[in-house]
Amino acid sequence: MPTAVQPAASQLQPPAAIAPVGRNIAVDAYRGFVMLLMMAEVLRLARVAAAFPGNWFWAVLGYNQSHVEWAGCSLHDMIQPSFSFLVGVALPYSLAARRAKGAGFGHLLVHALWRSLLLVALGIFLRSMHGPITNFTFEDTLTQIGLGYPFLFMLGFVRSRWQWTALGVILFGYWLAWALYPVPAPAFPHDQFTGFAAHWNKNANLGSDFDYWFLNLFPLVRPFVVNGGGYLTLSFIPTLGTMILGLIAGRWLRADSRQLPLRRLLLAGAAGIALGLLLHFTGICPVVKRIWTPAWVLFSGGVCFLFLAAFSWIINARGYRKWAFPLLVVGANSIAAYLIAHLCEEFLASSLQIHLRRGVFQILGAPLEPLLLGAAVLLGYWLMLFWMYRRKIFLRI
Repeated sequence: MPTAVQPAASQLQPPAAIAPVGRNIAVDAYRGFVMLLMMAEVLRLARVAAAFPGNWFWAVLGYNQSHVEWAGCSLHDMIQPSFSFLVGVALPYSLAARRAKGAGFGHLLVHALWRSLLLVALGIFLRSMHGPITNFTFEDTLTQIGLGYPFLFMLGFVRSRWQWTALGVILFGYWLAWALYPVPAPAFPHDQFTGFAAHWNKNANLGSDFDYWFLNLFPLVRPFVVNGGGYLTLSFIPTLGTMILGLIAGRWLRADSRQLPLRRLLLAGAAGIALGLLLHFTGICPVVKRIWTPAWVLFSGGVCFLFLAAFSWIINARGYRKWAFPLLVVGANSIAAYLIAHLCEEFLASSLQIHLRRGVFQILGAPLEPLLLGAAVLLGYWLMLFWMYRRKIFLRI
């Protein structure tokens, strides 16, 4: 982690005014959209697509509700970077609100560290469900955010040039470490890169070797060898880069709260996508979400900027807000939505089939049963969040 960005005590003041700005509805709607995509996994579109081979409509839906095998991107792959990006976007608003209530830096720091600990612990808890012992794994979205959050918090108090510098140091330093690390023999011979890009092959890289050492320090049911999906603990470092991009975007939105910085957002989005693709196609660094390559940070960050620009233009600039209410219900309670999706699926699905009978969900044929059942479960998720929204029950960490 870079140390050059640590500010002196006299500099620990956000550049923006301390007076808080009201909630940014566009940010809440974007967050709700992201969480809805995550909860919509219950629709099982990939399974439905498999039941209709050769049908382009279901094939497109199935592809975009699945993670790509290695290099590339689907809509589903944008869930985690968007969630991480929005943590950064929200930080300037959160700091301004807390400082307006009189919170000092020390109080804010303790809260940030406590939040980090809770996120890490919650991620481990969710990954340990149905296991015989605690599953000490650190690739869950919440855990990855928690590991990087204290650094993001500190960057929230420095000037923009230090944020950009930190981003550059993280991305280049992380890329260089992987580029200099000897290329191990491929553990997964399919879908592998050749040449210089082989440094980013699945489970044959710096991150997987680190996990082979690190995760075996914890009590495990069996020794850790590889992660089947290729996910890594060290991905929290470039994930911090994604959060820094969100922090920069949040600063722009707060500073120009009366006038949408649409041009900045669009230029940042186009630049991020272009740089990510350039690194990928030149073989310098591939775009791989599962190991969060620096090229992925730039590419997915660019897409996040464009999403934020679109939601901000439609909702804040054009004033079209009513349509976004279903998203706001979800986005205003994102932690609750995350927990509901992980804890309630089996209960809701089994209850619906018990009380409504399976035949109800086969009314359009057996191939579409997962879709109809999933839609009912998804509606149940939303109704739970709507109940919380109406009663102003919001889970905060």
